[in-house]
Amino acid sequence: MKKNTPAQTEFKSREVASIFESYPEKIRKKLLFLRQLILETTAETGLINELEETLKWGEPSYLTKSGSTIRIDWKKSKPDQYAVYFHYKTKLIETFKELYRNTFTFEGNRAIILNENEAVPINELKHCLELSLTYHKIKHLPLLGA
Repeated sequence: MKKNTPAQTEFKSREVASIFESYPEKIRKKLLFLRQLILETTAETGLINELEETLKWGEPSYLTKSGSTIRIDWKKSKPDQYAVYFHYKTKLIETFKELYRNTFTFEGNRAIILNENEAVPINELKHCLELSLTYHKIKHLPLLGA
């Protein structure tokens, strides 16, 4: 069992916590799980002291100096789906499609779409998160060094 640290459970921003509280309960649990994966992946890459959790476009967002912003959200217009968003001008989604074409559903060049009734492929998603969190260090590599 993994040890919980304050960084993994507590919100530093009341605004971010409020957004999570606004989601329907079932989706809130899914998004909190994604948040946990982001925090774990950040810790595993040694970037936890650099991670900023904030809001961008009203969505929970995760920023590091060495990486590209990750956002997570749910839309009322697609109530059974939630998503992990990446900056559309990067090679991230292009790389994810190459690596995980048969694992994930993608929305254009900006998001991995998850279905609330399907299990999250944890290792594959954490790999995508790691590539995003370290993007500025690896963007010159073929397939981002994957």
